[in-house]
Amino acid sequence: MAKKAGLWALAVVLLAAGLTLVGAGLRGPGGPPEPPAWAAAPRPVDHRAPVLPRSAPVRVAVPSIGVAAPLIRLGLDADGSVQVPPGDRPGEAGWYGDGPAPGERGAAVILGHVDSAKGAAVFYDLGRLRPGNRIEVIRADGRVAVFTVESVERVAKDRFPTARVYGPLDHAGLRLVTCGGAFDRAERSYRDNVIVYAAGTSVR
Repeated sequence: MAKKAGLWALAVVLLAAGLTLVGAGLRGPGGPPEPPAWAAAPRPVDHRAPVLPRSAPVRVAVPSIGVAAPLIRLGLDADGSVQVPPGDRPGEAGWYGDGPAPGERGAAVILGHVDSAKGAAVFYDLGRLRPGNRIEVIRADGRVAVFTVESVERVAKDRFPTARVYGPLDHAGLRLVTCGGAFDRAERSYRDNVIVYAAGTSVR
């Protein structure tokens, strides 16, 4: 589990800045693909996958939306705000390394851009995920932590569900987070976040 200060610093950035990853508003006021309202209702899955020791993740794969991306480690900047993946490398995602690693007990958090000046970024299609979809995280120890999506929601940045995203878990969990909703061109930011909640269901 990450230090409490680190978790709250991350939460503050997500809430106040709302994952201010470089956004180009690729689809105008409609924004990127959005999850339907019914996808936000949790559909619990079997949480009995083995809990793994800590090992850094190196890649994330989401077959249903064609994501196969390298992961970099994210920490906190000097001002206490969370780092984000470099804007000039929109095909990468970032793991918040002060929190649990994917496969460990707790909620591992992976952040990714939705778009950039170059076009669609790694998590542009995150809103297309549905409960039951599979996410795989390849770890530095060679193990693959496999997660099953339980719910997908779009939330306004000023209502970011901090406790649900970062709260303690008795199993290995995963959260994928990006921007969503309408693009505010004056603020150069999307107004919402898209959050995927998943639980570890197997290891190979």
